[in-house]
Amino acid sequence: MLTIYREPVITLLARPQFLEPEHLAVQQKGEASDAERLAEFAGRLCYMSQHNPAGRTTAEYLGNILKQGHGSVFEHATYVLLFEGVSRSLTHELVRHRAGFGYSQLSQRYVDEGRAAFVMPPAIQGNLALEQAWEEQVASAHAAYVHAVDGLMAQYSWVEDKIHRRKMAREAARSVLPNATETKIVVSGNVRAWRTMLELRLGEGAEREIRRAAVGALEVLRGEAPALFGDFELYQAPDGEMAGRVGFHKV
Repeated sequence: MLTIYREPVITLLARPQFLEPEHLAVQQKGEASDAERLAEFAGRLCYMSQHNPAGRTTAEYLGNILKQGHGSVFEHATYVLLFEGVSRSLTHELVRHRAGFGYSQLSQRYVDEGRAAFVMPPAIQGNLALEQAWEEQVASAHAAYVHAVDGLMAQYSWVEDKIHRRKMAREAARSVLPNATETKIVVSGNVRAWRTMLELRLGEGAEREIRRAAVGALEVLRGEAPALFGDFELYQAPDGEMAGRVGFHKV
């Protein structure tokens, strides 16, 4: 039986830790995460306004930063997310976001896909005829992969190093696996980079699977730092999927 994902699974791996220097301490007001405090500190350092003359809370201060479009102070705080239950088709698009991001993805050359999972496209979900046809197609591709690995392992029997032999077999056999093959990827990005990615991938024009992943990422990040991601609004698009719009464009 094949494992089939219908939704992405997104897990927070790391958040910023802010170590405020005593000699430049900001007179901060209100509750705030380390990422939000770090962004405020960076912004106030530019004008040496640590004494907070306007008496703003951190959320109010960052709201003004968003309004003014001074997004460079958001580049200091980095969040790391783990994406699972996503297809290689999705990650081919995701890794196009370069500035401010880092990626580490499961390697099909080293990892045995004999127990691979697959991601069903949202457009197919709910159409029983299309679902059945799709499942048959990925099952056939998976069987072809397993058969190819077995044959290539026999073909490379002369290779004494078992690890290298398996890699040689898997790297060739993976060619028959579809883009729907499930993968896992660790993604690190600074707040400014995450905002740009979310603005683009939450839009109605974004492919539906990556839009779902963007919605999941936003929910995690907004829970971590509402003052940095709270201007994003989610709504149901005409295609039935959730989509999003941002209040402050490309900060």
